[in-house]
Amino acid sequence: MTRRIAHAAQIGTLVLALALVPVAFAAKSGHGGSGGSGTSGGTGTISLVLLNSTDRLPHVGQKVTFKVSTTATQYPYVTLYCYKGGSLVYKASNGIFPTSLGQDFTLASNSWTSGEADCTAYLQNWDAYQKHGWISNLASTSFHVYA
Repeated sequence: MTRRIAHAAQIGTLVLALALVPVAFAAKSGHGGSGGSGTSGGTGTISLVLLNSTDRLPHVGQKVTFKVSTTATQYPYVTLYCYKGGSLVYKASNGIFPTSLGQDFTLASNSWTSGEADCTAYLQNWDAYQKHGWISNLASTSFHVYA
């Protein structure tokens, strides 16, 4: 019983941390440039790649992917969070490896069809979840999405 309570507390802490970290990064990110100068976080790097931008800036409705590098896993994932006015309007995860079914993200959702947003993408090792019950964030990058 005590073990279940401790496990539930660990999960609660992870959920809270994952919910708060993107908000901190979104508030910290700037509103200039193409956004997404790659950042590293110990065992990996991640940078934004614009797929169909006409002005080298990410806009709502456009497609992006990410260039990633890590030695932590052969199957890295990216989870992307976008916030508009402090509210989560987009969350998606894709594998960024050759056999993944989809590596592209479309910057739009049912709750986000227009307007600017701030996004943070996390390079993740989902293998850690299989071994330890949690997903390891290896690196992150933040960028602004224009209307």
